[in-house]
Amino acid sequence: MSVDEIRYKRLGYVALTVTDLETSRYFYETLVGLKMDKEPADGVAFLRCSGRHHDLVLYQGGEPALKRVAWQMESDNALKAAREHLAELDIECVPVSPEEQAELGIGEAFRASEPTTGATFEFYCDMAEAPCAYEPTHTKIARLGHVVLSSPDREATENFLMEDLNFRVSDRIKGVVTFMRCFPNRFHHSLGVGAAKEPGLNHVNFMVTEMADVGKANNRMKKAEVPIVYGIGKHPPSESVFIYFLDPDGMTVEYSYGMEEFPENAPRDPREMPASLESIDYWEGVPDPRMAKVGALEALTK
Repeated sequence: MSVDEIRYKRLGYVALTVTDLETSRYFYETLVGLKMDKEPADGVAFLRCSGRHHDLVLYQGGEPALKRVAWQMESDNALKAAREHLAELDIECVPVSPEEQAELGIGEAFRASEPTTGATFEFYCDMAEAPCAYEPTHTKIARLGHVVLSSPDREATENFLMEDLNFRVSDRIKGVVTFMRCFPNRFHHSLGVGAAKEPGLNHVNFMVTEMADVGKANNRMKKAEVPIVYGIGKHPPSESVFIYFLDPDGMTVEYSYGMEEFPENAPRDPREMPASLESIDYWEGVPDPRMAKVGALEALTK
């Protein structure tokens, strides 16, 4: 099977390891606006911002970390193509057990380590529907938007994602970050790769429906004494209005509104923007030093 047959539906879900499950569950449910259908059990909490089983999983653990990034594939054939191609590269593909599949509400799935950062990627095709529709509370969350990883070799990570997992580059800020979409998903980026000395989590993003959602978040987080580490601002690459804040462990979360979309065929060429603050924020904001500093990349366990 060719790499071109590795086709994605969307960024499926994100799993985080948190040091205090109850505190983090409260934060993501009450302040971020996700829905939890049942109480956490066995140190695991499932939350959602869609009609699917979950969009975020929180695991109780000793160190804040990105546990895994899960990709929902377009078809069974696309899932098979990803597994076969990674196996050809001698990258171990670890099947998700039937018991864990049932817990996660997914069908056949496997996990593999992204070789340049060590991040754990999961690939699956089907996820169960939630028991009821997602009803927004204070924030009209449209979807889980993207994840940005920190890589000590940004170019190598970018090349692997393009050449071996069929991601496409939308834009780059020279030497700083690459914005990539999981083809043929139309959104400007579902994964970003930022340059850093050590591999880690940069941030997790949720897209919102209205500009007011960003403004209200600014005031809500301030009232709750949640650190705001960047914004309100507007990103030139994606044209998104943004705000970044920290979760209880210090991991960075973003709300953003608006994003360029790409056609599957004949998209525009990627742009390379200069390495400057003006390429990150039209409004010339400066990020807080605490931004994107917390969150290891948890190694794949068998």
